[in-house]
Amino acid sequence: MSGPLDGVRVLDLTTVVMGPYATQILADFGADVIKVEPPDGDVIRQAWPFRNPGMGAIFLNVNRNKRSVALDLKQPAARDACLALAKRSDVLVYNIRPQAMARLKLGYEDVKKANPKIIYVGCFGYSQRGPYAAKAAYDDLIQGASGLPWLLHKQGASEPRYAPMIVADRSVGQQVAGAVSAALFHREKTGKGQRVDVPMWEHLLQIVLSDHLGGYTFEPNQGEAGYIRILTPDRRPYETKDGYVCALIYNDKQWKAFAEIIGRTEILAQPEYATQEARSKNYDRAYAMIAQEMKARTTDFWLEALERGDIPVQRMNSLDDIIADPHLNAIGYLQLVDHPSEGRIRTLAVPSEWSESQPTYRRHAPRLGEHTREVLHEAGLSDEKIDSMVKSGAARI
Repeated sequence: MSGPLDGVRVLDLTTVVMGPYATQILADFGADVIKVEPPDGDVIRQAWPFRNPGMGAIFLNVNRNKRSVALDLKQPAARDACLALAKRSDVLVYNIRPQAMARLKLGYEDVKKANPKIIYVGCFGYSQRGPYAAKAAYDDLIQGASGLPWLLHKQGASEPRYAPMIVADRSVGQQVAGAVSAALFHREKTGKGQRVDVPMWEHLLQIVLSDHLGGYTFEPNQGEAGYIRILTPDRRPYETKDGYVCALIYNDKQWKAFAEIIGRTEILAQPEYATQEARSKNYDRAYAMIAQEMKARTTDFWLEALERGDIPVQRMNSLDDIIADPHLNAIGYLQLVDHPSEGRIRTLAVPSEWSESQPTYRRHAPRLGEHTREVLHEAGLSDEKIDSMVKSGAARI
């Protein structure tokens, strides 16, 4: 056994990042994930950089441990093949709008007829119970709808900006994987499959509003929305004499140590700095004062002094710094593996450690249609049927 989900089969009808990231987590945990792609492949295959077209870096990093089947689901033979795969699967995951799945005749009721115990998981833009149900959604749009660009501008950016990562897709993808695991556990106890919807907006809002609901938590309101500490303009890497450091001077013990380091213990007698509660109401002033002090000394000074004072501190890393980081190298976080078509590549380790069922890198990110024949055979299709589908364009090998 390799991974806690060994023996679980997942039919993956997802593309780009959110769905593939979710199903890669399941694949890393040991599930047999069958990635069903259109004949032209998942569009993220073409995202630069790549050594060979169709095997882009992001694709490689969200599709390991999977098998690829290429089917044109608009053709009846391919749809029938997909249902044959669903019949032998534990989970189906998709990330197009439910209305599109219904047009393909692959909605929940259609798939449930083939496999009543299937766990049918949709990850898409918005809850199907509200007026946004049919709206298209992508990471940028969901970031905007969730207020992230507004929050960055509110904090001090010169203009609203998206976070420089695919944060909505990836954070919601993690929640998709969690929902699948919970549904599998529920089925283990009850024997029942079910439909699970994971809307992007509502799930990202769990992350945003858990911090920023603020005074709106209470009815009537106890102040404005927003977490003051996070929104203060000087909550950022502190500029030093020769670089930047990331530090968090938060509790009373840390403030006492910081005051001693800078030789200004008298500030602790000032009402706005004296207690945790007082500082929580005056983060703008507190962080601005820290920022000013940081500029007077070097990065190495602060790293040594703050660590000696038991104040959390970290260098600000660039991407190159991360690749060369000694801690990550020591634990094998960025592993070098040999891909059969792409040569030597780096892949990210599974970021959890297990005493009994450690997930492993079992399969390379697949070439388009690499496993079409193999997987359709497993679903009961004959060579003649598969050849006919390839000839008609319903499948690609």
